[in-house]
Amino acid sequence: MKYIYSLSFIFIFPFLAFAQQKLKPTANYKITYWRSADGKPKDDRNPVIVIAKANQNLITTASIFDGKGRYPFEQSLIEKPSNILFQIADLSSNTQIATADSTSISKQIIEFSNETKVILGYNCKKATTVVNSNRIDLWFTTDAGIKAAPTVLGQNLGLVLEQVRNGNSYLTAASIQEIKSSDLKDFKDSKSKLTDALTYKDLLWKSRFTTLKIFDNETINFIDKPQSNDSIFRFAGGTVIARKVKFPFIENSQNVFADLTEQSNGDAYDRTGSVFIIPTDKKISLMDALKNSVKVLPVYDNGNGKQYQGVIANQDFTPVVELMRFFTPFGVGKYNNLKLKGKAWAEQVFYRQDISELFPLINGKEVWVAVFVGNYDKGGHKVSLNITLHNAGRQKPDKELIMPLFNTTNVMEMAGQEYATMFSIDKGLEVSFTLDKNIKNARLRYITTGHGGWGNGDEFVPKKNSIWLDGKESFSFVPWRQDCGSYRLSNPASGNFETGLSSSDLSRSNWCPGTVTNPNFIDLGDLKAGTHTIKVSIPMGKAEGSMTNAWNVSGVLIAKE
Repeated sequence: MKYIYSLSFIFIFPFLAFAQQKLKPTANYKITYWRSADGKPKDDRNPVIVIAKANQNLITTASIFDGKGRYPFEQSLIEKPSNILFQIADLSSNTQIATADSTSISKQIIEFSNETKVILGYNCKKATTVVNSNRIDLWFTTDAGIKAAPTVLGQNLGLVLEQVRNGNSYLTAASIQEIKSSDLKDFKDSKSKLTDALTYKDLLWKSRFTTLKIFDNETINFIDKPQSNDSIFRFAGGTVIARKVKFPFIENSQNVFADLTEQSNGDAYDRTGSVFIIPTDKKISLMDALKNSVKVLPVYDNGNGKQYQGVIANQDFTPVVELMRFFTPFGVGKYNNLKLKGKAWAEQVFYRQDISELFPLINGKEVWVAVFVGNYDKGGHKVSLNITLHNAGRQKPDKELIMPLFNTTNVMEMAGQEYATMFSIDKGLEVSFTLDKNIKNARLRYITTGHGGWGNGDEFVPKKNSIWLDGKESFSFVPWRQDCGSYRLSNPASGNFETGLSSSDLSRSNWCPGTVTNPNFIDLGDLKAGTHTIKVSIPMGKAEGSMTNAWNVSGVLIAKE
């Protein structure tokens, strides 16, 4: 482990007894600051430590100073009197980065007041500055004879003994101790570690979480013979890309996010997209259909005259698990040449969604991760997908049941999978499932979007979705988005009407071009062991000429065992 200070032997004695005595300008001092908020000590019990020397100040924490810092950790070093600020970050035991700033300290704007108070026996004056709309009060003394502070703020005022943010968050000096002997590492000898400030911040930020790069600028289009390689497979005319991914096993709770970037590579229209995993835990999986034919999938028949392949779970099949439902905008990137005065088009669209509740399903496992974009264009779309894992700071979570139940999004649309028109009759979609034991706090993670038609189609007409459990209606709502116009700058190829509206402005059944559709979490209560049935009913509109309607719905049961 690399440290700014290596203390071969230290003699420390408290300085509290010498109230208002000037400190020796050539000595080394350790100043300890405790955190508190609203009059109560913070629970982290990791005080800020300042090592003040004649030629430089180090700002660190007790854990780092004692050699117990958790990676990544960061320290600040201020050279005096030049006021050069060095930020030093240890990303691991053998990786350290740093950046230098020669202007931020000297450019601080400080206002002084006549208020005074006594801290550790020193008469302190009050100074104030503003940082990112936060009021920072600095209580400092010039009687101590040295200059130091618990942050980079107020380094030239004197000895800052208390810093207060917005009147309720405190850093207060608790002790000043003289370090009799220390061996200070000269950071200026480590020039090879210096980088520009933006790169430094980016490297430090990215070191705080794990990134799994799933797809990088991959094409999703529609062609006769899509080409796969050793790691990325293309199916359904190239509209589905899939890759097997090994997820690390992590014992503690994680915040998990899916990050998708999309831009047009030729297709100008708003298309249904889905990020999903393909379970292979049963006799049949979607991978079998992708590699062979949609005919291998089990069929759901609700009596309306059509058959729907691979949409509900049964003893031989688990439907795909949708991580994210997204919708491409009208031609972002490719069609940015369609200029409109006052419109600066986005170059691409970035979608980010919290998928933490599904992580136990893939934790420590190797699974197929796939992306679908329904389109009939040989250029299609370009997508990149990352999944990021962030330590949530909680201990091992309770054991959870995660049971995929249904998914009607026809991700094999271009290979003949039927559109989700089963809601044309009252039976709608029904799926039965069996629990081996009682479960608590059951929830249905439910994603729904309506599609098709124009003036009277389900895409543009609010329709109630009803969820039934064991014959009783548990929840109903009307999925509807009225904020689509907020995303106009991602839709350069959006059609413009005589009314002054653009097609991307129009309200839709729970989706807008260029956005993610968030899941609804529907409480189902505690469920007993045995067989249960969930039904989804939607009063789907009738087909009009060549216009048909469909509802893409997916559902995963989540509960504590």
